[in-house]
Amino acid sequence: MILQDTIVALATPSGAGAIAVIRVSGPKAIEIVAPLFQSIKGKDLTKQKSHTLHLGHLVEDTKVYDQVLISLFKGTNSYTGEPTVEISCHGSTFIQQQIIQLLLRKGCRMATPGEFTMRSFLNGKMDLSQAEAVSDLIASDNEASHQIAMQQMRGGFSNEIAKLREELLNFASLIELELDFSEEDVEFADRTAFRELVNRIEFVLKRLIDSFAVGNVIKNGIPVAIVGEPNVGKSTLLNALLNEERAIVSDIAGTTRDTIEDELVINGIGFRFIDTAGIRETKDVVESIGIQKTFEKIEQAQVVLYLFESLKFKEQSSDYIIEIERIKNKYPQKPLVVVINKIDLLSETEIQNIKLQLETLNVKLQTISAKNKIGVEELKNALLNFVDTGALRNNETIITNTRHYDSLLKALEEIEKVKWGLDGNLSADLMAIDIRQALYYFGEITGQVTNDELLGNIFANFCIGK
Repeated sequence: MILQDTIVALATPSGAGAIAVIRVSGPKAIEIVAPLFQSIKGKDLTKQKSHTLHLGHLVEDTKVYDQVLISLFKGTNSYTGEPTVEISCHGSTFIQQQIIQLLLRKGCRMATPGEFTMRSFLNGKMDLSQAEAVSDLIASDNEASHQIAMQQMRGGFSNEIAKLREELLNFASLIELELDFSEEDVEFADRTAFRELVNRIEFVLKRLIDSFAVGNVIKNGIPVAIVGEPNVGKSTLLNALLNEERAIVSDIAGTTRDTIEDELVINGIGFRFIDTAGIRETKDVVESIGIQKTFEKIEQAQVVLYLFESLKFKEQSSDYIIEIERIKNKYPQKPLVVVINKIDLLSETEIQNIKLQLETLNVKLQTISAKNKIGVEELKNALLNFVDTGALRNNETIITNTRHYDSLLKALEEIEKVKWGLDGNLSADLMAIDIRQALYYFGEITGQVTNDELLGNIFANFCIGK
């Protein structure tokens, strides 16, 4: 795919603002913009150095469009790896559209979503995994997802994959050489060293694959379902966690009839809290639908906060313990936090008795008063403990992209075939097939192996202008 035309798009968010940036990129970018630009110092834009700024007006015949600041990038010294002009104009939507229409009339084409970044990839300014990280960086809404995207964009992940691929490629070359001299029964590839490499590649691949579980929740937020009987304080807890009146709170049981969701960032990790309808027997059709949705949200959640009211729990502890065991058995893979609300109504001795009763259930217990915001910070800390952020603290590579995850799984499968072949003294020609496949899947990640359909799918998810 070779792109020879010149494209234009708004690089800043659409809508009115103080300043808007319109990006023009392609072989004729400077050639198209220069005749339209009148510098306040009479400069010829085509004769200016790269990476310079120029103040002037955009003019067509006698019509002045706006006073603008031109950023000039010549040759391959730009984000896209081709001549680029960025026009900083005033943020009126009318001015933005007038300038873009002017540039379209003069020979530009409207950029498709992600086309600037795709050109950057095609021109060798970044590999495919780095290009995908650009989209993740734009979408990052908390410290952890930002950190992961930055590491990937700076080449942390691709460098690790490229190094493994290069080492495997070196051995693959020796294996292929053995095939050329098959009649002479010579061995160019040291099988002991090759086995050590395969074991190391297997270890790295498994570590990267395992990191996806953490990376995926950090990227998309961790869904937490707040469930329990009606009127135990679920909506009050949601409001306390978010520190705002997000959910309606009432003494009337069944007030929440649908799920309410909102997000909160705790120590750089995004959590998506879901306040659900109270679980109880009811003949109300609408409330019944809400309760059904509650169980659907529990299925989708990664952590369940099961809320009980302290006085009711004290009076009917055996019934509630049976209920907790039922939820644990129904959702054995989901972390369950039992939250006893309204502890301000109990004495310290009564609180300790509840803790003793729940010790045998092997569940996380938190005692709070959502109304008075007692224990809410401790609950937030308990939620953080469900996220393994060790890799983040140690600046290790974390996988967040499903495409990368799929390619890593396939590469691991091929590497395990190679390992099996080594252990079984398989012939070089059969091992070579599996090595080639492993190299193919490594290349898929960084874009050394790609096609137009794959690129179209990846960059279609970008915003226009990036």
